[in-house]
Formats: sequence, structure tokens, C-alpha cells
Amino acid sequence: MPAIGCTEPVCVALCTARATEMLGQRPEKIEARLSANILKNAMGVGIPGTGMIGLPIAIALGALIGKSAYQLEVLKDLTPEALEAGKQYISEKRISIQMKQGITEKLYVEVTCTAGDKSQTAIIAGNHTHFVGSEELSEELRVKSEEFATAPQDTNNAVANSSLFTLHSSLNFRLVYDFATTTPLDEIRFILETRNYNMNAAREAIKGNYGHNLGKTIDRPLAKGIFGHTIFSHIISRTAAACDARMGGAMIPVMSNSGSGNQGICATNPVCVYAKENENTEEELIRALTLSHLTAIYIKQSLGTLSALCGCVVASIGSSVGITYLMGGDYGRCCASVKNMIANLTGMICDGAKPSCSLKITSGVSTAILSALLSMEGKCVTSEEGIVDDCVDRSIHNLTAIGADGMGSTDDMVLRIMTSKC
Repeated sequence: MPAIGCTEPVCVALCTARATEMLGQRPEKIEARLSANILKNAMGVGIPGTGMIGLPIAIALGALIGKSAYQLEVLKDLTPEALEAGKQYISEKRISIQMKQGITEKLYVEVTCTAGDKSQTAIIAGNHTHFVGSEELSEELRVKSEEFATAPQDTNNAVANSSLFTLHSSLNFRLVYDFATTTPLDEIRFILETRNYNMNAAREAIKGNYGHNLGKTIDRPLAKGIFGHTIFSHIISRTAAACDARMGGAMIPVMSNSGSGNQGICATNPVCVYAKENENTEEELIRALTLSHLTAIYIKQSLGTLSALCGCVVASIGSSVGITYLMGGDYGRCCASVKNMIANLTGMICDGAKPSCSLKITSGVSTAILSALLSMEGKCVTSEEGIVDDCVDRSIHNLTAIGADGMGSTDDMVLRIMTSKC
């Protein structure tokens, strides 16, 4: 799905736009109640076209110019006049932002817009564009709970006891690989749209100064003396540049993956740059992109849309598999790349969406290339080492069990640190 800006504050803007539309007039007051993970990912990131960071301006613009039909491009009608109106709206202290208490859903946005004696509430939960009513949300949670309660359990295996693992165990890496490599080409050609969006974001980033300018820095003379003019340097610069622009508030749409624009960039740009410089065919690129994105989607199913684990870990595993395929790797080599990635990047924390995400993405993409090279040399981390298992799917679920369950207290600590800073 195309998205302009970081998907967490944009998601809040989308919810605000819907509540405003339901109200039928400009709200006098807006109250946003958000899950901790939404707060974490929205605090320090640039809002497209505003030169500002954080939730207040996103909420104000969602009410003033947002259209819910645009989904994650909800703020694309922004004008200088609307920006000034948004700043005025904030200065009038019309916006209240609180953490929603008593919920377990990590992606939860509840916005109430009030004018006079009228008020309307919109709720997004589960994914960034999924609107629900309070009754519908309660029913969804009840159904999930009952599905888990009645699912067969392996009492000797902690990972198998995870509700996410049980509910999504029908999808496996062999199915992902076979789909990407054998599906008729015309049915998956649409995946080239990810290249069009995300490589364009990298090109546009070079024209401006966004975030920490990591992508541009890698292209400068000092970095050339270190990295040279190599496929490696081109991959990390084009990937970092797109992230710089997105996190820095550029009014540039990117194609997201699992609700994350950074994951979409990370699953796309490394594969596209490698395919171009390695002179792979268009069919090979299409299949590699499908493999990369679907691998990321598969992993996210058992990790959750928002988690304590940085999304670049997931998307970089996808890009490593895609690059392995472009190198001529078969299913076994792709499995080795997955295991090599899990042996390295597991545990990288998510401390919110922000300009420095480009640094993490660069770490992920660098590891993706190294893992692919290692697998093509016939080298793979073994089941005697750490959390890696002989089974690639079990290795993936070991990773996601750590991210979804084991790092819960880490997530709480990260949020406490972020919210206690002056």
C-alpha cells in the first residue's frame, strides 16, 4: 500500500480524518487515545511537508485537510495555508493525546472529535487502515482468544504455545518460495510498483537534505574512499536515502510492507539495485521482489504489526532472500540466508520511528548482503549455534517468539526511557 510519511502518525491522522468526517464539521476538540507502540513510533518522526515532528500536527492536519479515502496518503492535499491553520489549531490547545489503558492490542488508535454537544469516535486496530467499532473490536478479540484456546497445543514447546504461531502455522517458507518462483509472471508483475515508488523516493532524497543524510553521505568522496563504487555501496546508499526522505518528512509516497514504509523500502531497494547492477532479467527481478516482500509478510504474521523488534530485521531477511535468488540461489541457499540473518540481527530493538532509522536499515541491508554471500558459498549457521534450528520455519518462529513475547519488558523499558526525557 502506498504511504506518505511514517505510518504510525499517518494512521492517527487517518483516524482523525474519519472521526471528523463522521462529525460533519471542523472539530473544536480532539482527544486521541493510543497504544504504547503507536506513541513510541510517532513521537520523533517528521510529518511530511510540515518541517515538524510528532503527533499534534498530524492530528491537526487530519482534521483540517485529511480524507480517509486516501488511506495512508491521507495528508497528500497539504498546502502552506493548511499547515499554518494546523499550527494555529495546535496553539489553541484543542488537541489532547493520552495512552489508552486496559488494552493488549499493540496497534490501537481511538480518536474522538467534538463540536458543541456533538461528538464522534473512530477506532483503528490491528493494522494501519482497519477501522472497527468498539463492539466489533471486542468480538474480534474474543474470536482470537477462542481460536487459541481450542487449537492443539504442544505443552513441551514454548514457541508452539504462542497463539500467533498456532494461528499462522499454515504458511511456511517453502510455500513462500514456491509461490514467488513458479506463479505465472503476469499475476505478480504488479510488484514492480514497489520499485517505482521506493527507488523514486531514493532519487528524490538526493535532491534535498532529509534526516541525517546517510544516503547522500555514502555517496560523498570520503565514503567513496572507503566503500568505493561498488554494488554494496550503491545498495546501502539507495536504501538509506529513501529512509532519510521518509523519516525526514519528505512529501514522497513509498510502497509499504505490512503497514511499514521502512520495511517496504528495505524489502525493495536492495533487491532492485542488485538486479540492475547484476543485469538480471525483469522476470528474475519480479520473482525476487515477490520473494522478498512475501518473506517479510510471512515473518510479520507471527511477530505482529508492531513489536519490540526493529522491522528492519524482518525486511532485511526478505531482501537477503531476494538477493540470494538473484545470485542464482535455490531454495536451500535461500533457507541458509534466512538462518544466517537470524543468527546476526536478532534482538535489535525498535525505539520508535525517527531519522536515525536509516542507520538501522543500513545495518540490516549490510547483513543481508553478507548473509547471501555466505549462503552462496555453501555456508550456513547450524542448529548447534544459538536460536537457529535445522528447520527454517522453526528458526523464523524462534526469532518472532523472542520479538513478540521475550522482548515485552524491553519494549516497556524503551517507552519509559523515551517518555521520561525532557
